[in-house]
Amino acid sequence: MSSSLYRLGLLMASLRWKIVGAWIVLLVIVGGLAVGLGGTFASDIEIPGTEGQRGIDALANRFPEMGGTAGQVVFVTEDGSTVQEHQDEIDAVMSEIGEVEHVSVAPSPFDELSPGTLNEDGTAVIGQFQMDFPTGVYPAASVEEISRLVAEADTATLDANLGGQVLQSAEIPFGAGEIVGVIVALLILAIVFRSLVPAVIPIITAIVGVGVSMLALVALSAGIDIPSVTTALGAMLGLAVGIDYALFILSRHRDQLSQGDDVRDSIGKALATSGSAVIFAGMTVIIALVGLFITGIPFLTVMGVAAAATVALSVVVALTMLPAMMGIFGERLRPRRIRRRMAEHGGTLPAPDPQASPRRSLGRSWVRLVTKVPALTILVVIVGVGALAVPIKDLELALPDLGTEPTGTAARDTYDLVAEEFGPGYNGPLLVTADIINTTDPLGVVDELESDVAALENVKEIQLATPNRGADMAVVVAIPEGGPTDQSTKDLVAELRDRADGWERELSISDVTVTGATAVGIDVTDKLSSALLPFALFVVGLSLILLALVFRSIWVPLKASVGYLFSVVAAFGVTAMVFEYGWFNGPLFVDVNGPVVSFMPIMVMGVLFGLAMDYEVFLVSRMREEFVHTGDARGAIERGFTANAPVVTAAALIMVSVFAGFVTSGWFMLQPIAVALAVGVLVDAFVVRMTFVPAVLALLGRHAWWLPGWLSRALPTVDVEGEGLAAVLEHRRWTEAHGKLALRLQDTVAPLLGAPGTLGPLTGAIAPGTLLVVRDPDDAARATFLALAAGRHRPTSGVLAVHDRLAPDDVAAIQARTHWIGAGEQVSERLAGLSEHGLDRAVVVIEQIGDLAHAAATDDTLVERLDALLEAGATVIVGSRKDHPIDAERHLHGALRVPDRLLALSVQRSTASTLEGAHA
Repeated sequence: MSSSLYRLGLLMASLRWKIVGAWIVLLVIVGGLAVGLGGTFASDIEIPGTEGQRGIDALANRFPEMGGTAGQVVFVTEDGSTVQEHQDEIDAVMSEIGEVEHVSVAPSPFDELSPGTLNEDGTAVIGQFQMDFPTGVYPAASVEEISRLVAEADTATLDANLGGQVLQSAEIPFGAGEIVGVIVALLILAIVFRSLVPAVIPIITAIVGVGVSMLALVALSAGIDIPSVTTALGAMLGLAVGIDYALFILSRHRDQLSQGDDVRDSIGKALATSGSAVIFAGMTVIIALVGLFITGIPFLTVMGVAAAATVALSVVVALTMLPAMMGIFGERLRPRRIRRRMAEHGGTLPAPDPQASPRRSLGRSWVRLVTKVPALTILVVIVGVGALAVPIKDLELALPDLGTEPTGTAARDTYDLVAEEFGPGYNGPLLVTADIINTTDPLGVVDELESDVAALENVKEIQLATPNRGADMAVVVAIPEGGPTDQSTKDLVAELRDRADGWERELSISDVTVTGATAVGIDVTDKLSSALLPFALFVVGLSLILLALVFRSIWVPLKASVGYLFSVVAAFGVTAMVFEYGWFNGPLFVDVNGPVVSFMPIMVMGVLFGLAMDYEVFLVSRMREEFVHTGDARGAIERGFTANAPVVTAAALIMVSVFAGFVTSGWFMLQPIAVALAVGVLVDAFVVRMTFVPAVLALLGRHAWWLPGWLSRALPTVDVEGEGLAAVLEHRRWTEAHGKLALRLQDTVAPLLGAPGTLGPLTGAIAPGTLLVVRDPDDAARATFLALAAGRHRPTSGVLAVHDRLAPDDVAAIQARTHWIGAGEQVSERLAGLSEHGLDRAVVVIEQIGDLAHAAATDDTLVERLDALLEAGATVIVGSRKDHPIDAERHLHGALRVPDRLLALSVQRSTASTLEGAHA
C-alpha cells in the first residue's frame, strides 16, 4: 500500500490546482442538490417491532385522531380567576387553531365529550389539538400559524402557552461554541507548526470534507429518514478526525522538509508513511460505526453509516486535497530556519553535527518518569480511572423530551408549566390500546378497562377512555404519578404490560399494548441497553484482531483493549457527574439534569474505539519500529514516545477542543455525547496511551513483542507506518541508475508451487520489449518463476519488481497488468485481443512455448503481431520444458525483426540462476 500511496502523493502534487478545484466543484454541486431537493430531518426516534411502536402504528391506521402529531395549549389565569370565566376566549382560540391547515381536531377543553385537564384550583386548563401528520413530522407553516394564534391570545388576565410534540424541532443548533472550538484547534496547530500558514491547511481540508458530507446528508434526507442528530454528530466527528488526519500527514511532511527533502518527494513519502496510518485509523473508526448495525436498531444504523461515511470522506480528503494543497504551498511549508540554512549552502542542508547532544524535551522526561517504576504507574492509573468510573452506577438513560430543551424556549417553558400546575405525569401520558372487535359491548369493555387501569399504583388519573369511530379499538389515556423518565413511570409501563394477558382473557379483547411517546422512549432505551454488551464484545474483539495484525504481538492488543475500556468507563463516569450530579453545569451550558440520551453509551463506545486505536497505532508503531531495529525494549519505548508524542498530544487537544465546542450548543441530544467523547479522548491520550501504555510495555520488556510462531505465520502482514516505502525508494534509485526495466530480480527467493523446496535466490533484469524463454524441465521451478513474473505468487525475500510495481505489496497491480495465457489456450486469439493502451507496461506470460509455436504455424501474422507488441514495449515471457533451445525457440529467434529481443533463462531449484543470450 505504501508504494501506491507514494505514487498517489506525487500525482496529487502534480495535479494540485485541478484537485483543489475538483473538491470545490464537488462542494458546489452537492450544495446545489441539497438546496434543490429540500430535504428535512426527522426529530422522532423509533424502533420498528417494539410494542410502543406497534401501538403508534396501529393508532395511525385505526384511530387517526390520536395517532398524529399532538399539541397542547396551556391557559393560565393571571388574576386568580378561574378559567371558566374565560371560556369564550379559550373556545375562540381553539376554534381558530382547528381551522389551521393540517389540524384534524382541536376541541374546546370545556367540551363534555373530550374535556381538557383542569388544575386543582381551576386557574389553569390544557387544551389539546391533533394534526393529520404522523408523529415526528411537523409542517412548519402550520406550526408558525398556531404559534401566532397562541401568542395573540395572551392578555393581561389570561396567559396562553403552546407546547407538545409540535415544538420538537429537527433544526440543528450550531452556534458560537463550535466556531470557538475550531479557533482553538487553529491555535494549537499554529503552536505545533510554529507558523500560521501550515496551521490553516488542516482546518480548510476538514471544513471541505465536513461541508461535502453534511450537504450530501441534507440531499439524501429528501428520500431517507435521517435523525436530526446525525448531522451534528457527523459534523463533530468530521471536523475532529479531518483536522487530526491532516495533522499527522502534514507534520510528517514538515519533518521531512526540515531534513532537506525535495517538496514533491516529501509529499509522496508523507502519504506513504503517515497516510498508511491514517487509512488504518480511519478504517477502525468506520468499522466500529458501521458495526452499529449489529444492534438491530434502524435509526442507530443510519447514524452509524452516515458518521462512517463522513469519516471515510475525511480520509479521502486527507489523501487527495491535502497533498494537493501541500504542493500549492510548496517551499512555504518548509520551516524558515531551514530555508535560510539551505540558501546559505547552495540549496542543500548540511549534515547534522554527530557530536551534538539531543535536545531536552518534556516528552522524554515524562516517559522516563512513568517507566521508572512501571508497576506504581499502572496502579495509580487504575485507581484514578476507578475513581472517575464510580458515578456510572447513577447514570440513567432515556430519550430526550421537551423537558430537555434549553431553558427559555417555548417548549421548555410550557413543559415546566404543565409539571408545576398539573403534575409531571401530564407531560408523559401512557396510551393503553386494545382490539375490541370481538366484544358485543364496546362501551362496557372500555369502562372496565378504564377502571382496571385507574386502580393501578402510580396512575394519577385517567384522562380519556374511548373507543374509536368503528368501535373496534379502545384507547385509555393514563396519567402517571411521575414524569416521563421517572422510575415509577417505567415500573407502571412494565406492570401494564404484565397485566395485558389477563385483561385479554377477562374482557374478551386482544392485542393490548402500552404506547405513547413515553412508552416508546422506554422501549428504545431498553433495546439500546440490551445491545450494549454485544456491541462492546464486538468492539473489543475487533481491537484485539486489528492490533494483533499491526503489532504482531499478544500483549500489545490486550493492553490496548484494557486501556480502551479504561477510557470508556472514565468517559461515562464524568458524564454522570455532569448530567446526574449537576457538576460543572454552568461552564458547560447544561440546562437540565437527569437521564442522558439513551444511545450515548453505544455511540461513544464506537467512536472512541476508533480514536483510541488511532493513538495506539501512532504511538506504539514507532516504538515497535525502534525495537525491531535495535532490540532494545526500554530504549525503544523512550525513542518511539519522544518522536510521536508531540503530534499525538496536539491531535488529542484538537479533538477535545472540537468536542467541547459542541457541548456549548445547549442541545441535550448531543451534549452528553460531546462531553463523553471529550473526556474519553483526554483520558485515552494522556492517561492511557501516554502513561499506562509505556508503563505496561516497560514492565513486560521484550515479552511485549512476543507472538507465537504459528500465529505469526497465519497473520497477514499489515504495513501502517509505510515500512514498504524503503523498498519503493530503493527501486526508484536503482531505476535511475540502470534505466527502466520490465522485470527485476535481486536475491529473490520463493517457495516452489506444488512441491517442497524453494526457488532462488535469483538475480537479473530484463528490459521492456523483451521475449524471455524460461527453460526448465522441472515443472515446479518453471511454474514458480512464471507465477512470480505474473504476480500470482509472492516471494519470501529479495526484490521482485515488475516495471515500477514491487511484490508482495503491489501484486494486485502486477496482476492487473499481466495477461496470462495458460496451457492449451489459443495464443493467437489472446494476443489479437490485447488493448493497445498501456502496452509499454504490459507483461504477457505464455505457459507453454509449444502453444506459441503451434499458433505461429497456423497463423502467418502471429510473428508480425509479436514484433509489434515487443516494439510497443510489451514484455513476453514463455515457459519451456527443456533445458536447451528447441526448434520452436530457434524459429522465433530467426523470425523476429530484432532477434536480440529474445533472451533465455535457465532456472533450477538450486541457488544458481543464469541469464543467457538467445544464441545459447
